[in-house]
Amino acid sequence: MGGVEDDEPASKRMKLSSVELRGLSNGSAFREPVAGSLRDLMARPLPSEGDEDVIGPAGVIKRVEFVRIIAKALYSLGYTKSGAHLEEESGIPLHSSMVNLFTQQILDGHWDESLATLSKIGLVDESVIKSASFLILEQKFFELLDAEKVMDALKTLRTEIAPLCIKNSRVRELSSCIVSPPKCVVVCSPKQDIVRAKSRPKLLEELQKLLPPTIMIPERRLEHLVEQALVLQREACMFHNSSDRDMSLYTDHQCGRDQIPSRTLQILQGHTDEVWFLQFSHNGKYLASSSNDRSAIIWEVDLNGGVTLKHKLSGHQKPVSCVSWSSDDQQLLTCGVEEAVRRWDVSSGNCLHVYEKAGLGLVSCGWHPDRKWIFSGANDKSICMWELGGKELECWKGQRTLKISDLEVTSDGKQIITMCKESALLLLDREAKVERYIEEDQTITSFSLSRDNKFLLVNLLNQEIHLWNIEGEVKLVAKYKGHKRSRFVIRSCFGGLEQAFIASGSEDSQVILELLTV
Repeated sequence: MGGVEDDEPASKRMKLSSVELRGLSNGSAFREPVAGSLRDLMARPLPSEGDEDVIGPAGVIKRVEFVRIIAKALYSLGYTKSGAHLEEESGIPLHSSMVNLFTQQILDGHWDESLATLSKIGLVDESVIKSASFLILEQKFFELLDAEKVMDALKTLRTEIAPLCIKNSRVRELSSCIVSPPKCVVVCSPKQDIVRAKSRPKLLEELQKLLPPTIMIPERRLEHLVEQALVLQREACMFHNSSDRDMSLYTDHQCGRDQIPSRTLQILQGHTDEVWFLQFSHNGKYLASSSNDRSAIIWEVDLNGGVTLKHKLSGHQKPVSCVSWSSDDQQLLTCGVEEAVRRWDVSSGNCLHVYEKAGLGLVSCGWHPDRKWIFSGANDKSICMWELGGKELECWKGQRTLKISDLEVTSDGKQIITMCKESALLLLDREAKVERYIEEDQTITSFSLSRDNKFLLVNLLNQEIHLWNIEGEVKLVAKYKGHKRSRFVIRSCFGGLEQAFIASGSEDSQVILELLTV
């Protein structure tokens, strides 16, 4: 079962965009050849930042940049002595003397001096100089107001900030602080502390983001680079199905095939006829199954993954077509084919209530996430909403569902998803009273909603599975083939860590696993 319309290799849903990747890179191009071993390069100090020697087997890491980033990381981690020792031993300063002076002037609140130094630290882009000057003068303005030096603040606004001719809307906001000081609380965002001891380091962080990285190394740059490497390794891992906690800096990350279920561990025997539906509880501690033998079973999963029969639920007069777990996994709904919906206590196995509608049979069931209401489809093609006690609260009539139909409720309880025609799905927003549709060319046999409510897997009669994105505008994302279907209803579902895989049954006694392609 593979994506039939995608020419590019399958990739998992969670991935960094190209914009994000560029944001993690400093954009430098490295083309110098390797000039010696790593040990030799690190053993002797560099005479200046102009040294273009590189390290690493691929010859793409500039030694000067590498040392500066390590020094920055040491200082950020609080290892001040180690950072200073690295600068001294390598002969590579973290920042130029002019940048160090600029930094100290900002922290000391020497605004006029810092503006003079700003023009000497090697900036070429005039717009960057103006933007940095604006930030510095804005800080000067607020601190003058804090000190109740209103006339000095006004002078700074008129003679220093306004002549920069940028951020006019912000200048007007600053003016309002002069006219009405209480508005200053609104203008100052929560991120901008008025307390000087906090606001000046914050200003320095903002300036650091604005200035070129060659002048001021960005904060946490080494962490960004290492994290980027780990993320890329994770995205390149074809069988990735492990927690991020299992990733290590000591080795390259790669999951083996053993991370994917590939062999039978246990055979569950409790039903006496075909099993029609399976669903794990949200916490993974239980498994519910329903069968043509008119029963449902609650299975318990132990800490070692072993499964044992907990309760066999009897009472339906017809085959049980589906089950649905409450959000706290303490109750279970079961639905008989065109019959009734029953609500069960998971702990005791007792039936708590039977939901029936005179003259009609119910065909599907689902929970509202707050556990106060349930939903069911009926064989008159309507969808009903019930109180737990059995009172019918609302009924959506018309072509809302089929006689045999799946039903899903999004985790926020706002949308109900069901088959309204043989080849169409209804996405009913019951609060906004908006209806959206997914139209297929083939008969739909089943569907499954992803845990994050963004995707639907739709199984079709022609042995295809379609992946739809239902977040915002409904869009077909991918198609999968490979499973066999001729007589029975074949179901598929999302699975694995972060639901990065698709699993499907097949009439040739196979279970098909495929990477989610988005």
